[in-house]
Amino acid sequence: MTAAARSLRSASVKSRRARRVDRIATVALWAVAGFVLLLLGSILAYFVVASIGVVSLNFLFGNPSDSEIGGIFPLFWNSIYILGLTMLISVPLGVLAGIYMAEYAGEGRLTNAIRFAEEAISSVPSIVVGLFGFLAFVSIMGWGFSAIAGSLALTLFNLPLLARLTEQALRAVPADERSGSLALGATKWQTIRHVVLPLAIPGIITGIILTAGRVFGEAAVLIFTSGQSTPTGYDFTNFNITDPSSPWSPFRPATTLAVFVWKENSEGLGNFVHELATGTSAILLATVLVFNLCARLFGRFLSRRYTAA
Repeated sequence: MTAAARSLRSASVKSRRARRVDRIATVALWAVAGFVLLLLGSILAYFVVASIGVVSLNFLFGNPSDSEIGGIFPLFWNSIYILGLTMLISVPLGVLAGIYMAEYAGEGRLTNAIRFAEEAISSVPSIVVGLFGFLAFVSIMGWGFSAIAGSLALTLFNLPLLARLTEQALRAVPADERSGSLALGATKWQTIRHVVLPLAIPGIITGIILTAGRVFGEAAVLIFTSGQSTPTGYDFTNFNITDPSSPWSPFRPATTLAVFVWKENSEGLGNFVHELATGTSAILLATVLVFNLCARLFGRFLSRRYTAA
């Protein structure tokens, strides 16, 4: 056999081996993806089946009751309210911090220490953040168990994550985009605002979704900061935010769906504990899925609008 024939045969063997490895890798990745979808589908199916006969319009928009299954609307409102209040505080701060770290801060010990602190705080157990929030906002600030105390504690918990994800999304934008904008005479801020940020919108939206999902489903932090009392009879015509009885006030106790599920499963003594916990979990899960879908559609709309893609 000549050298050319041996070389051709060796190349053919390597090609077949590469195709075989590619097929194995493709099958493995599809298997992992299928397992994840199956797991998610199983969770959804369980709560859908378990909530049959419990979840209804009366359950969603009614008030809690001790004599019957009742409703969860005040709890649902508190979850939305704390989510909105937390994101109102954390999103501007997180995005601005990410812009500074990605575009203005130079490389050095200080920036490395900041990034390490961001990752360290993001990995702190939520129960520890809840205890810190109880000490700082409930006790020292004197706000008591309130929505503002819970929102600030959640901001401390999620702000580093949002800042880090925003920084990574901005750094993923190719340097040529910045160079082209600067070459055309744009200032650094104009380049960031009109070129870098629009291209980074999908990544930033992903960071916001991850942060919002943690906020909406968090229980440990809010147990120590926003309270565990079950609210009833909110008067939505009372817009006095200094009145603790107003549903619009940030200085009132605000038990959320996640805290309510924990409380029912750990301390519930009524006749409908299982039904309430299951139905509330189904609403919580459905709300998170709807929010994620809407946020991604909104992010896609912004990306198309500002990048003409």
